[in-house]
Amino acid sequence: MKNVHQSITDYISNTIRTIPDFPKKGIQFKDITTLLQDKRALELTSYMLAQPFRNRSVDFVVGLESRGFLFGTNLAQDLNAGFVPVRKPGKLPSKTLSEMYALEYGEDHVEIHQDAIFKGAKVIIHDDLIATGGTASAASKLIKRLGGEIVGYSFIIELSFLNGRDQLVQNVPIESIVIE
Repeated sequence: MKNVHQSITDYISNTIRTIPDFPKKGIQFKDITTLLQDKRALELTSYMLAQPFRNRSVDFVVGLESRGFLFGTNLAQDLNAGFVPVRKPGKLPSKTLSEMYALEYGEDHVEIHQDAIFKGAKVIIHDDLIATGGTASAASKLIKRLGGEIVGYSFIIELSFLNGRDQLVQNVPIESIVIE
């Protein structure tokens, strides 16, 4: 089975395009639009994201703006869970909680509806990519403030050289399909 999973991982990896110097010089942007265009990669990515969590009790998948929405809803459906968006400031229509996180130059915020997660809810945080871990860490803090329990993290791509997983809740499974 390990060889099958490696073949799937290789296939998915080969559909992800790298754009040099975007959005600024020195950044190697991982573009998943080419993955989304490939119907086989689309199906295999959904399968691989759900696989590690299939036998777990999950109440919500929290998708991070905005590319975390693309597979987060599929993941929630595959796990028979609800989906909750975490968005940039001013994008959610009801009362929100906000959490700041550091950027390379400055800071930013993400928000969640105050009534999105019930106390004791089991939550998976999903995004397309983990780099420094700032956004996922901020989402973790929001979920904890609402009384939720983080039971996993899910990413398509992990840029391991940036050590983003060090920012996440310890002793919680972190699943990434493509690790660079």
